[in-house]
Amino acid sequence: MARPSHPAPGRWRRPAPPSAPLRPGGRFGGAAAGVRGAERGRIGAARSGAVRGGGVRAGKGSGGCSMAEPPGAPHRTTGSTLLHPLSGLLGIPLDQINFVACQLFALLAAFWFRIYLGPSHASSAVRHAFATLFGIYFAVFCFGWYSIHLFVLVMMNYGIMNMASIPNIHSPLMIITQKITTLACQLHDGIGRQAEELTAEQNRLAVKSRPSLLEYLSYLLNFMSIIAGPCSNYKDYIAFIEGRHVHMKLLEVNWKQKGYDRLPDPSPTGAVMYKLCITLVSLILFLTLTKSFPMAYIIDNEFLDKTPFLSRLGYLYVVTQAAKPKYYFAWTLADAVNNAAGYGFSGVDERGSFRWDLLSNLNIWNIETATSFKMYIENWNIQTAAWLKRVCYDRAPWYPTALTFILSALWHGIYPGYYFTFLTGILITLAARAIRNNCRRYFLSSVPLKIAYDAVTWVVTQLAVCYTVAPFVMLAVEPTIKFYKSMYFHMHILSILVLLVLPIRPQSHPTRKAQNQAVLNSVKSKDK
Repeated sequence: MARPSHPAPGRWRRPAPPSAPLRPGGRFGGAAAGVRGAERGRIGAARSGAVRGGGVRAGKGSGGCSMAEPPGAPHRTTGSTLLHPLSGLLGIPLDQINFVACQLFALLAAFWFRIYLGPSHASSAVRHAFATLFGIYFAVFCFGWYSIHLFVLVMMNYGIMNMASIPNIHSPLMIITQKITTLACQLHDGIGRQAEELTAEQNRLAVKSRPSLLEYLSYLLNFMSIIAGPCSNYKDYIAFIEGRHVHMKLLEVNWKQKGYDRLPDPSPTGAVMYKLCITLVSLILFLTLTKSFPMAYIIDNEFLDKTPFLSRLGYLYVVTQAAKPKYYFAWTLADAVNNAAGYGFSGVDERGSFRWDLLSNLNIWNIETATSFKMYIENWNIQTAAWLKRVCYDRAPWYPTALTFILSALWHGIYPGYYFTFLTGILITLAARAIRNNCRRYFLSSVPLKIAYDAVTWVVTQLAVCYTVAPFVMLAVEPTIKFYKSMYFHMHILSILVLLVLPIRPQSHPTRKAQNQAVLNSVKSKDK
């Protein structure tokens, strides 16, 4: 596959941002908090974005995939300059060095937190206070005086939450994102709505009383998630601090039938070590591949003139793959930090193994083997997808898919590339759904047909994702239009043709009453 002899024009390049999440299906952002220089001014709202999406960016939500940083770019940051010599030695922007340093320190603090400040050794108030103070320190270390924006927003919204009327408590808090809106909506469900109005999940997560100031600050600013997330449900976090988190999950299993005379004591050490291995491999790939295959090449004039269309498609896949390791690194490290503190236990799988993926933000195997746009979306930036579903998709009165994509675009920020990506995502999602609903059943009658179907849909899915997220990386209008012109707008055209030709089956969503009744019937049948 041809590769241009020189990089794309410098004007399309930008310093490697902290976060550049490839988040298909409304969640392309949120890869790492603390690494975006150009958007540092937005760090306050980003606490729910960079911090929230679980991403490495100091921008709102998470940024777009960064292109190669120009040689000699200044390593500036509003945060601490203590590690500036290391930044110069490695040639990595100082804000990214600060981010990694904080996460590694958080990992060590998390082990200490679990061992010496566990629920059996310290009160909930002490655990809340420690988690909050360390989180505040990390925010100041990474973002300096810009973190004031974050703290002001947090306190303003605490005032709103305690002074607003119950029917309206969730609305004004939507200006911050993920954690605040998650808590706001769940508090609204628990206090302002009747149980029969809620889905089974909303009932389970509903918060019945306003949190204290310490609980609120600990949930939003704890050291485990303030830099790179992920977002978690308020009730899960409080159960973790109070020491009920693991116990609640263990009670879902009949241990006496398995030969246990008491509940086991799951250790996260194995899960943490495994995730740190993934983190190390991702870091190595980032340092070798990501900088060698910048996305800017795909709009280089010489490359466009001399490379056939199919080769350009292949190279698009390569550069998109090369951009992923930094997200894998940021999200997996964030997951490991939470696990090291004892947070993230999700129960026991069918083989009897303990699972520590309650807060996991991605499933790499399912991403790389996805045979549908939906499957890819569901396994990339998982916690942000869950947030979008809970605060938008499940609550939207009409057009939930389109509104969810639009909310995700707004959450990311103001760059035009975000809107190109998410509007394209709406079109491709609807087309992919129509193809799957109308065609898939014809390929399930034999193994060879199913294998052929999976092979074709894998190729199409991977290329569709690359096509969709490219504007997210480029950010600006001109390079985006240039890219889509070079691709002949083929995915847009194919998606429109599919929607015009294939019938679209309306999605039937069971009513909340029906969902709750089904849960009730299930419980009754178990009791019998």
